[in-house]
Amino acid sequence: MKSKERAVRDEIVASCRRMNELRINQGTSGNVSARWKDGLLISPSGLPYDEMSPDDIVFLRMDGTYDGEIRPSSEWRFHRDIMRSRPEVNAVVHAHPTYCTVLAIRGMEIPALHYMIAVAGGPNVRCAPYATYGTEELSRNALQALEGRSCCLLANHGMIATGDSLKKAMWLAVELETLARQYVLSLMIGGPNLLTDEEIGNVIERFKDYGPRAKADAA
Repeated sequence: MKSKERAVRDEIVASCRRMNELRINQGTSGNVSARWKDGLLISPSGLPYDEMSPDDIVFLRMDGTYDGEIRPSSEWRFHRDIMRSRPEVNAVVHAHPTYCTVLAIRGMEIPALHYMIAVAGGPNVRCAPYATYGTEELSRNALQALEGRSCCLLANHGMIATGDSLKKAMWLAVELETLARQYVLSLMIGGPNLLTDEEIGNVIERFKDYGPRAKADAA
């Protein structure tokens, strides 16, 4: 296996395990993908993360086909569709973090309660309507909720975070769960004071080079 591909596979395995360590996921319910050549590499279906190896990561073509006996994640469709429709996205993280999922169970979006909402790309994080997992309908709903956004909630399900790198998508997944937790807790004490769309627009401009970067880029 070529060294660059191996590095991406290693990073996907590490990211899957890291999701559970960070408690933004549990069991094997989450899935991770990264763009690779004319398709994507994606975590397999139903395999415990501590048993997963780089060889278990599945190469999925953009037509949805793959080789071998190891099946891709049951959510491969929205990973593929996001990358096919959003050329700036190179990685997708899907998980079921507690506070995101609590809001998703209620079908609630996250409003502009904190300036960090700007990491989503706009003044809110939308919640996509419910559809059965793994279906084309769920993928369509997710794409609509992600229009002009880098992340979204999935009703009665979980969340999606995207990025131009897997490191960025993982970082965003954690930030999204933090926003969801802040929102849920603020609702317990009367609800948040919301920021204006204008202010979020100002923050988005400031955030154009915000987030995790390589050391050379951060110098």
